Amino acid sequence: MATPIQENLISKNKEYASAFTKGHLALPPAKKYAVVTCMDARIDPASAFGISLGDAHVIRNAGGIARDAIRSLVISEQLLGTTEVLVVKHTGCGMLTFKNEDAHAIVEEKLGAEGKTELAQTDFLPFPDLDEAVRDDVAFLKGSKAIPEHVTVSGWVYEVESGKVRAVE
Repeated sequence: MATPIQENLISKNKEYASAFTKGHLALPPAKKYAVVTCMDARIDPASAFGISLGDAHVIRNAGGIARDAIRSLVISEQLLGTTEVLVVKHTGCGMLTFKNEDAHAIVEEKLGAEGKTELAQTDFLPFPDLDEAVRDDVAFLKGSKAIPEHVTVSGWVYEVESGKVRAVE
């Protein structure tokens, strides 16, 4: 039996597929760029950043962390030809609200000893300063041997309160 979320997926996909005309799009992104951003449900990268279907790779994870996205970025660049990366973090990010010790304590409390053991070496990658985290991720990508020097990397903050983006230097 399908859950309400699964039923919604089926119903909305049926509507979407009935008018779908983009099956001809090429595998590599047409505008040759990737966006690394947060998984936060308040961010709609396509609408907020002007990304049409087929334009770019959008890589999402908790906090929009570049280190967490490196595997996907290497595939995006080396196999699919992207030449630019936008790192976009956001105001009000949950990653600003805790430290690693806090996350590990919650894991132990909610998942028990087995969960604690399985995730003992996990760095949840929280950050205390938004702009500094953007700068750190940009520096990480620019300094990584896995990201070629010709790849343009820039950092941004999306303001969930206003829908606006601002560059971080």
